[in-house]
Amino acid sequence: DKQHPRILPEDDWFPAKVEVKSPEGQTYMFPIHRWIADSKVHRFREAKALRVFEDDNDLGRYICFTVVKLITAIERDFLAERLKLQHGNLCFFPDYVRDNWKEDDFFGYQFLNGVNPMMIRRCSALPENFPVTEDMVSLGGQSLADEMKKGNLFLCDYKLLDGVKPNVINGKKQYLMAPLVLLRKTSHDKLLPIAIQLKQSPAEDNPIFLPTDGFDWLLAKVFVRSADFNEHQLGTHLLRTHLLAEVFAVSLLRNVPMVHPLYKLLVPYTRYTIQINYLARNLLISESGVFPKIAASGGDDMKTLLKRLWSSVTYSSLCIPDDIAERGLEDVPNFYYRDDGLKLWGIIHRFVNDVLSFYYKNDAEVQKDSELQKWISDIFEHGFLSQTQTGELNNKLNFVTMVIFTCSGQHSAVNSGQFDYGGWMPNTPSSLQQPPPTTKGTTSEATLLQTLPDINTTVTGMSTLWLLSKQSTDIVTLGQYPEQHFGEKQPCELIKRFEAELKVLTAEIKARNVALKVPYRYLDPLVVENSVSL
Repeated sequence: DKQHPRILPEDDWFPAKVEVKSPEGQTYMFPIHRWIADSKVHRFREAKALRVFEDDNDLGRYICFTVVKLITAIERDFLAERLKLQHGNLCFFPDYVRDNWKEDDFFGYQFLNGVNPMMIRRCSALPENFPVTEDMVSLGGQSLADEMKKGNLFLCDYKLLDGVKPNVINGKKQYLMAPLVLLRKTSHDKLLPIAIQLKQSPAEDNPIFLPTDGFDWLLAKVFVRSADFNEHQLGTHLLRTHLLAEVFAVSLLRNVPMVHPLYKLLVPYTRYTIQINYLARNLLISESGVFPKIAASGGDDMKTLLKRLWSSVTYSSLCIPDDIAERGLEDVPNFYYRDDGLKLWGIIHRFVNDVLSFYYKNDAEVQKDSELQKWISDIFEHGFLSQTQTGELNNKLNFVTMVIFTCSGQHSAVNSGQFDYGGWMPNTPSSLQQPPPTTKGTTSEATLLQTLPDINTTVTGMSTLWLLSKQSTDIVTLGQYPEQHFGEKQPCELIKRFEAELKVLTAEIKARNVALKVPYRYLDPLVVENSVSL
């Protein structure tokens, strides 16, 4: 009973738990983890997890969030902050990008280990609208057909950007291409671009640019990097992590009571997600937000592009083992997103399996749990819009693993490195002010400088990327369950084992990175936040 104070103003409480010792000497724990804002009588459930067919209590759940994190770009000077140690001693990164952004091997490397490792796939046949010929490319005496047969050719196709009406920034029309990029794995295990076509339809005024084309080649790569920024921000980052995580969180809060084992398992992965997305809608992607001020895709067609990007999402593409296999990337060398991601998926999968196996002894019990089923069906209806082409959702173990991986590891992989790669703007221009060349041999450094965005666009974009990729001061890293929801001994032991396995992965990543010129840490459990919270 929270008594109304007589002297001091009434305060809200946020108790973590209440422990009660019975006359027989047994201790009962009641998780609360919510605000108490009034002086009324409140009732809470004991910590033991119960499924709907075991639960005969009709207590509802009051939903109120913890204090919203106040996020402002001016909390400290981001230009000064970039000089400090970030992400485990990676303060050199923007300087490394500045020194290497023109290099073909760094351009290729970013398709594997940059912030958008979702575009590249093995090329077994050239698209009809990308007529690269033998005499265009130098393959060390090998034919295109031979290199495809050996699995050495890869394709990035930005076709979903085709036809998007570019934005107007500072009163000037911007330019956004829908390029195709052909890459080749060399005998030295480097991934190098060998041909770029900037528009989808072949034509005389849409040349295929080659590494021998001098400044035209550099400018073509800049247009690709700008297209990648726009596809990444709206598709890979916003849709596939932020908005999906919100669907998972809302469905959990709507359909699953706090006493349910699924709620206890998943609630840490929903922390701050609804709040950060509320802020994103108002401050980033609204008409008066940041994105329309800096991005080529931030104009009138932004919502159309979002719908187009979402229509291409399948359930299997959200499960990293299936996605890697479907894109034919199982044996690509130096693919650290894949290596660390598959290990992380396996650790999460084992943890989910062990926890759910403790509460569900067979498939019949899973089917019998109407709350769990409603949680999934709500996600399918409101997240995947009941589209059957999204794929099979019946494997509940993989589904729960996918939810945790999306909210934690996947978001970290596509978010944490944004300033690392975008802190040097020419490597990741958010928009471009001039059209691409229509004939070869007409560009120069002056052309590039005229094409890159204005200074105010650059500064706003860089400060935003810095803010979004900055680690939270109150970060809760993957595997941490700071709010004690589970009461039984077995799931608490499983959490400890989960944490131990994640520490082993951290050690493996640290040891691997010692030998790397560009360390990859975005899937290190010490960097990965539990939830989409920034």
